Amino acid sequence: MALRDDVVTAPSPRLRNARAAVGACFFVNAVLYANLVPRLPEVKERLGLSATSLGTALAALPLGALLAGLSAAVLIRRLGSGRVASWGLVLLAGVIWAVAVAPSWGALAAVLLVAGALDAVVDVAQNAHGLRVQRRYGRSILNAFHGIWSIGAVAGGILGSAAAGLGVPLGVHLGISAAVFGGVALLASRAVLPGPDDAGRDAAPHGGRPGPGRHPARAAVAALAALGVLAVCGALVEDAGASWSALYLREELLTGAATAGLGFVALQAAMTTGRLTGDRVVDRFGRRRVVRVGGALTAAGMGLALALPSVATTLVGFTLAGLGVATLVPAVYAAADELPGLPAGLGLTVVNWLLRIGFLLSPPLVGAVADATSLRVALLTVVLAGLGALVLGRTLRPAPPVRARLSA
Repeated sequence: MALRDDVVTAPSPRLRNARAAVGACFFVNAVLYANLVPRLPEVKERLGLSATSLGTALAALPLGALLAGLSAAVLIRRLGSGRVASWGLVLLAGVIWAVAVAPSWGALAAVLLVAGALDAVVDVAQNAHGLRVQRRYGRSILNAFHGIWSIGAVAGGILGSAAAGLGVPLGVHLGISAAVFGGVALLASRAVLPGPDDAGRDAAPHGGRPGPGRHPARAAVAALAALGVLAVCGALVEDAGASWSALYLREELLTGAATAGLGFVALQAAMTTGRLTGDRVVDRFGRRRVVRVGGALTAAGMGLALALPSVATTLVGFTLAGLGVATLVPAVYAAADELPGLPAGLGLTVVNWLLRIGFLLSPPLVGAVADATSLRVALLTVVLAGLGALVLGRTLRPAPPVRARLSA
């Protein structure tokens, strides 16, 4: 008797090691670029770049992600999601180090373009492998991986800031980071699950046949479109905290610089907490109900903050928004990966690509509305995103109880 990927048994040491390997991939993926961010001013100074030039070079990151993102499904089918994620991180570590030795603006932009492409492919692959391990566990574990990513981002920022404060040369700093975290990714590659990624997907809880009279391809496209919009709702909320919370507190509520940063901290801390605890909540109530309640929580929290503007209500609003969207993207990824009739990794790849478009378009959209009206009005996009999650969350089918299955 051979166990399939959807078999539910007590986790074996092999399966626990695979889970640890996926967690390591999420952590390394976050820490690598976050480790660079505090040192970008030195990159700007070394190359003699203007703010505009640096910003244009940094735009190569999302551009590379969009150009290469749709190739992830092909690579996963050829090489396996575990190998693509772990070995992709080894390459990404080396590419991030190359930022330190880029001799010109053009070289820097090229390096960042490749980094963005690798990040997009790795992101899809690590989520695909996390979902594969989740199927073997028979319960939700994907949210915790995303929580580990958030922890990695914070750790990377601290490491980069410490290296800058100690005056560690940029090349030495990024070289050590590449060696250490590339080594972690290599170790992870030894623990990922072997074999094809589509094993067990036919029995995934979201699977099944399209409804009567529905063409399979048309049904898949419609489902992916709905999931893509749902993911963009999450992007709008996350970007509001990252790009606009400090500006709103500083300019609209006239706070000091230290207080202005607390909006972002509140959203990120709440989101990280929600992801680290979200798997048990999803297992108990189902991802559809959790996403819809989260959408209502986001809309209510930010609606209160904008209706009664103060520092306290704003921090409460961003906290509730962070909690509200904590499990949204993992839920969308899981639903996309389970869509029937699609090759392994394709649904996940498309939704990830649409999510990145959302992150790319969100800042200029909110900025344009703010210029035309005010930032307070522009942040109503967060309320609308919460309502969107509440409505579109209905497209997430509830998973039935997991049953152990064996195949001969």
